[in-house]
Amino acid sequence: MSYSRKSAQSALLYPRDVMPGKFVSEKVREIPPSGIRKFFDLVLEMDDVISLGVGEPDFVTPWHIREACIYSLEKGFTSYTSNLGLMELRELISKSYIKDYGVDYNPKNEILVTTGVSEAADLAFRAVTNPGDEVIIPEPCYVSYKPSVSLAGGVPVLVPTNQDDEFRVTADQIEKSITRKTKALVLSYPNNPTGAVMERKDLEEIADVVNENDIAVISDEVYAKLTYDGAHTCFSSISGMKERSIILNGFSKSHAMTGLRLGYAAGSEELIAAMTKIHQYAMLCAPITAQMGAIEALKNGDGEMQKMVREYNRRRRLVVGGLNKLGLETFEPKGAFYAFPSIKSTGLTSEEFAGRLLKEEKVAVVPGNVFGECGEGYLRCSYATSYEELVKALARIEAFIGKL
Repeated sequence: MSYSRKSAQSALLYPRDVMPGKFVSEKVREIPPSGIRKFFDLVLEMDDVISLGVGEPDFVTPWHIREACIYSLEKGFTSYTSNLGLMELRELISKSYIKDYGVDYNPKNEILVTTGVSEAADLAFRAVTNPGDEVIIPEPCYVSYKPSVSLAGGVPVLVPTNQDDEFRVTADQIEKSITRKTKALVLSYPNNPTGAVMERKDLEEIADVVNENDIAVISDEVYAKLTYDGAHTCFSSISGMKERSIILNGFSKSHAMTGLRLGYAAGSEELIAAMTKIHQYAMLCAPITAQMGAIEALKNGDGEMQKMVREYNRRRRLVVGGLNKLGLETFEPKGAFYAFPSIKSTGLTSEEFAGRLLKEEKVAVVPGNVFGECGEGYLRCSYATSYEELVKALARIEAFIGKL
């Protein structure tokens, strides 16, 4: 029997019958890596790239929030907190929902502070989903929803939205997607990646369908404060929806606190208790330093937040106007900080356009198909970068299109 150096090395790495993948669960093996992160591994290897890709504010966390974090460390606040989070923070979140939306959440048992909104979403899916339960997810959508549902043992049911409907899911679409196995509906507005928002009348129609079919709703509203035209409607503010909804929100986008990893969920006592049961084993509690910063953000952060929103709005007008002038039809986003231009006129796929634009002009965008099949033919362009960089990026995109 031949015995090469390669086989010897393989035997050392994988002794006996242990081979790559043997110990990895089939469920995890089937889940693809994040399309966003996979694409931006390439960006890290290049110089002089203008990134319109990662959905992260380019603003540094406001100084008074950072100072609150620093001061909390100086005072020795380095311990665990309650699984639910600091009571002062939960009380402030509760007051903000009463003030902004007229929804009263009991800070003692209806609010859970989490390590980022991503953890809150994961907990929500696991808390409501039984094996085989169906969860309706409108697309294009944030990349973690489908994998999180699958990891929870559920079955994602994907509902495509389109530009003609301003990327809003309709009550009729949801109703047609409901089966006897349907357990929950995901709403995510303002939307990542499209910037779409839902008007109150749209949500009221959806609420009727939800109520008639007795399903839960997981509403990711992390971009709620980044709404440009009109007021955001919190889904649980609609009559009868509070008891069957989990509202997800946090501080990453509104207060530029992405690295501090702080989110929260608000819902009925029963739902929050179920999520907390998982949270206490998987995470225990969110970092106390970040919680102290969030307290300061809620007490004194509105001024800085509004400055950021005004600047995003200025950039929004630049990017949408610029892309349309270049012949890339772009729906006007009403929230978040993303434009979602169509590149169908170029004849390139989303991945071809994004790959070539990065290689030839060093502008990084995200192919629309990573947010769902109906995102094919689009790109996600984040305008959470400086106005000056956006001007340069538009010039580079114009040069790229000129060569096609």
